[in-house]
This record gives sequence, C-alpha cells and structure tokens, in this order.
Amino acid sequence: MASRPIAAEADLREILGSPAALVVSKIATGLNDLTRQFIERSPFLCVATAREDGGLDVSPRGDPAGFVRIIDERTLLIPDRPGNRIADTLTNLLSDDRIALLFLIPGVNDTFRVNGRGTIVDDPELLAASEVEGKVPKLGILVSIEEAYTQCPKALLRSELWNPERHIDRSELPKAGELLKSVAEPELDVDEYERERAGRYDRREGFY
Repeated sequence: MASRPIAAEADLREILGSPAALVVSKIATGLNDLTRQFIERSPFLCVATAREDGGLDVSPRGDPAGFVRIIDERTLLIPDRPGNRIADTLTNLLSDDRIALLFLIPGVNDTFRVNGRGTIVDDPELLAASEVEGKVPKLGILVSIEEAYTQCPKALLRSELWNPERHIDRSELPKAGELLKSVAEPELDVDEYERERAGRYDRREGFY
C-alpha cells in the first residue's frame, strides 16, 4: 500500500495521540527561580528565526555559561559576538521578530526552550555587562518571552550526546577548507587556509 503524506492534525493525532495535561501545563509565559537556572548555567544555545521570503535559519551561540542575561522573568539579552557577517539571525529579525531558543548544558540531558519576540539593540549601557575579554558587544538581541519550558531528555538520551565514547574525532570529517573549496573556491589552497584559520583561533582573533 502506497504511503500518503499526513496533512491534517486529526490524522497525526490518530497516530501519535495527545499530550498529557501535565505536559501542556508546563509551558509558562516567563521564568521562575527554578527554570532560570537552565539559562544561567548554559554556555550554548541554538537560535531559530524566519526570513522574509519564508525561509528559516538556525544558528549557534556560545560563550561562558550565563552569557544570555536574564533582565527580568519575561526578558532576555543575547549578546551578538563577531561572526562571518552574513548575520542571518539579525537580518531575519528586521522583517520578522519571531525567535525560538534552545539552551543546552554539557552533561545535562534536559534542554530548555524559549519562544518569543526579538529586537536588535545597540544600547551601550545595556550591553556593558556582556563584556568579555575587554570587549563589549556592539549589538544584542532583546528577547521578550512568550513561552518557556523544559524539553524532555529523550533525544539526548537516544543520541548519547554527552557520552565521550560516542564522540567523533574531527579528523574523520572533511576539513573546513576542503568544504569551502568544494562549494565556493576551486583554487583554494586548503593547507594554507587551515594554517591561517588555526592561527587566528589560537590568537582568539575576532572572538570578541
């Protein structure tokens, strides 16, 4: 029998079932003394935004734990650090302020999700507390929280994400220079690119 796409929620629920009332009720409109700890202890998150043309983007953000500052129970500040200047997240927010965050903490299988609205800010006083290595970010994303809740640990348990025995050595994958050469610059000297890139990272150039 040929498969068919599931196009209606009723059909989907017939297969999946419905969430328990307790699960639905855990979705809060802000933080409390317990849930804020997932943000305060997190050194890494993924940020999802939507493009004006309907496209989507998910970008990583990372810094010392607690780098996402809790302004109050309904407001977060994400400092914007130097990157490749494509600035997908920031340009997306100019036309669509919806934003979704997924916080991870190394060694912890529960994750924490925040959905809300994002605004780009350049207020020096607001950003001053996000200084790292003597550098204050020029921009930040002020997030107004609409939903905040923990995500069950099954995905991380199934993947064994934090199990060192499952970790892959970077040398087993294509080098960054090889990837760049394959899609953008056929004449790129991969070895030279890798040396220069490693040197910049060793010197922490452009980190902050």
